[in-house]
Amino acid sequence: MRRIIFVILVLFLSLPVEADMTLTGGVDYTGIGDELLHSKPANIPDGYADAAFDKQYEENMACLLNGKTELTDRTLALFSDGSYGVEYKNLDTPHLIRYYDKDGKLMNIELKDGADYPYKTYKYDISGMLVNMTYRKSKSETFIYTPGGKLLAHWVGPNAYDQYGNVIMTRKYLE
Repeated sequence: MRRIIFVILVLFLSLPVEADMTLTGGVDYTGIGDELLHSKPANIPDGYADAAFDKQYEENMACLLNGKTELTDRTLALFSDGSYGVEYKNLDTPHLIRYYDKDGKLMNIELKDGADYPYKTYKYDISGMLVNMTYRKSKSETFIYTPGGKLLAHWVGPNAYDQYGNVIMTRKYLE
C-alpha cells in the first residue's frame, strides 16, 4: 500500500515539471483583440512626425543608461534592441508616445486612450499605418495585437512572450 501511495505521489509531483506553460494564465485574450479593432481611432493627430529625430537624444540616452526613466517633463522606456520610447507630460496632444531607434530616429508613435489602467493604445509607423494595438492591463502586464487582432506578444514584467511562451524581448522594468 505504501508503495502505491509513493508511486502516485511521485507521479503527481512530476506533472507540473512536464506540463506546458500557459501564456495567458487562463485569461481569454481573444476578445481583447476584437475590442481593440472596434475602438481604434479614426485618425491620428497632425504633426505627430514633427520629431523625426529626438532633439533630446543625448540627454535621454544618458538618463536611460543610468536607469533614470521618470523625468520632470517626460517618461522614458528602454528596450533590449536599443530602441526607446518618450512620453512628454506637457504636450498639446496628451497620451502620445514617440518611439525612436537606437540612433534617435523616429520609428513609431503611439496613442493611448487614457492614463489610468486598464487602457488601450494604437501604434502607427511614420507614414501613418497602424502597426499594432495593445491592451495595457497594468504597469506590468500588456497584450499586443496585430492590426487584424491576432496576439503578437504578452508582456509580463520585464519580459515579452510570444503565443508559445518564448521570451521575444525584454525591457528595463522598474517598480
